[in-house]
Amino acid sequence: MKKFGIILGSLLFFVLSWGQTEDDPVAWSHKVTKLSDTEYELEISGNILEDWHVYSQFTSDGGSLPIVFTYAKENVDYQRIGETTESKTYTEYSDVFGVDEVFFKNKAIFKQKIKVLDAAIDRIDIDIFYQVCKEVCLTEERTFNISLSGSAIVLEEKTIDARSTLLSEELTLNLKNKERLTSEQQRNLNKGSELWMIFGLGFLGGLIALLTPCVFPMIPLTVSFFTKQSQNRARGIANAVWYGGFIVLIYFLLSLPFHLFDSVDSQILNTIATNIWLNVIFFLIFVFFAFSFFGYYELTLPSSWANKMDAASSKAGGVLGIFFMAVTLAIVSFSCTGPILGGLLGSTALAEGDVATNLSAGMIGFGAALALPFALFALFPAWLNSLPKSGGWMTTVKVVLGFLELILAFKFLSNADLVGHWGILKREIFIAIWVVLLLGLILYLFGIIRFPHDGPKGKKSLPRVFTGIIAIAFAVYLSLGAFKVWDLRLFGFLPPDFYTVASQENDCPLGIDCFKNFEEGLAYAKQNAKPILLDFTGWACVNCRKMEENVWSTPEVFKMISEDYVLISLYVDDRANLQENDQFDFRYKTGRIKRIKTIGQKWGTFQSINFNAASQPYYVLLSPDLEVLNEAVQYTDKATYSEWLKEGLKQYNASMSKIAIK
Repeated sequence: MKKFGIILGSLLFFVLSWGQTEDDPVAWSHKVTKLSDTEYELEISGNILEDWHVYSQFTSDGGSLPIVFTYAKENVDYQRIGETTESKTYTEYSDVFGVDEVFFKNKAIFKQKIKVLDAAIDRIDIDIFYQVCKEVCLTEERTFNISLSGSAIVLEEKTIDARSTLLSEELTLNLKNKERLTSEQQRNLNKGSELWMIFGLGFLGGLIALLTPCVFPMIPLTVSFFTKQSQNRARGIANAVWYGGFIVLIYFLLSLPFHLFDSVDSQILNTIATNIWLNVIFFLIFVFFAFSFFGYYELTLPSSWANKMDAASSKAGGVLGIFFMAVTLAIVSFSCTGPILGGLLGSTALAEGDVATNLSAGMIGFGAALALPFALFALFPAWLNSLPKSGGWMTTVKVVLGFLELILAFKFLSNADLVGHWGILKREIFIAIWVVLLLGLILYLFGIIRFPHDGPKGKKSLPRVFTGIIAIAFAVYLSLGAFKVWDLRLFGFLPPDFYTVASQENDCPLGIDCFKNFEEGLAYAKQNAKPILLDFTGWACVNCRKMEENVWSTPEVFKMISEDYVLISLYVDDRANLQENDQFDFRYKTGRIKRIKTIGQKWGTFQSINFNAASQPYYVLLSPDLEVLNEAVQYTDKATYSEWLKEGLKQYNASMSKIAIK
């Protein structure tokens, strides 16, 4: 959602980028400044559509593709003075590639000073190769013919030889039912469902907070106060409902400052996931929280705050007094709720999307869980008798939370390790630390180790034993996953698969048998009578990797791709050169002619002329005789993708049945 404060800037940007579309996210222009008789400054600038970004020349190796400038006839007609400079860039850590990525938003400006060697020249030709991304990535090339004098440049009309014409025609497929592609809709992850999930995590955190000694004893006391002090039961219930509503409001209000930060800089909270020292600080804070739960010290807000709120509730009376009572609860319960709220902040900051909105959803969920028992027990006061008595079990809850805080803390330290390229917390070492922490939790739950505020040893309760069994199961799951018995999928909390002590690269995604040449894959599909999953991807495509790791890895999808389809993965950003006799000139509909020299150029052109698309990831289902089986999809969720594959198989089987009948 656009903020009011940038409306004027958005209008200006709209004027500057007039004529841009989602298919052409960057509008390029250039100008020349004469510095002396022989020296000039060339400037190339691009207006980038909102939410898109172009990668810098200096983005890290191993990540997305940097912009590359190629200066024709350099050191022959002219020489460059210094390197090509850039305007303001942004840096963000990529969990997918494990490197810092540097990119431009809204505007990119490049400047290059040159010294003319041949006084007769009046034209500089510059080629740029770059990647521009949003939910999908486009790999683009542009050529600038820059006049030093400002006069119009008349380009020679190129012709295409017979061999290039033949090779161009070979790229064009005779697709059947191509109209099915026209109904394509970009399917993004359902942001509403993501917010509900974060709300659910906050609600779960609130339920856990209810079980702590700071909150649990307050439930019967507060409900009894409302029901006994009110003039009638209906009034008591209304007061309890007001009290619960104010609790939700208070925790929502705690998230508002983050919206203010977000209005200044939408990435300010995301720096938590990219800044080394912020990650280290969060690691230390979470360790501090954990040891407070272990009972070594108590976290409290100043007692004067609670006293003032309590006094205000007595003076104000009525609904306003109830509000101050809710504030008092939030203050006195901070020693238990504070670390849980810190975990909620950390988890939402690590998540993708609008961090402030995510945090508000989590805070509302947390507040709703805290408020729910006050309203329910006011409606049904007899239920109070069924509440368990306060006791040592609440101490156990705090210690379990302490171990969970430590486990989460190492995620922040892992972020710092990845960004700083320290090479300390490799995937196997990270998993080993988690397993050791789980072993500590298991030993505590079964009474082998103890903490300062533990009471006398007694019989282990069923919930405590059950929690210990869950911890054992999770430790076994992690241990066997570390030894590749199965794939570990923990919502991105673990370091990436490639960040290991002994890293191994698969030639194809997830080790699935695939083809990287369309003709070879098509021949195999015909021979084995299988439909084709055509995967337009890129080596440096973030969302391609996310699709492979989060969607393709699900058992149902993995099985269909590996067993029911022939996977053809075409990398449009592959810069490897084609063999000399495979290179050719291609004429676009606009009349522009481009020399196809690389593998990526070939498959990018192939995608463009057959599917009128240029983004990645981009998936098409085809039969061996080139019938389009379903509409094309891009970055989407696992349920949608699974149904899409099933529908393609259904359509393919129906087509095969018709052929058999004929």
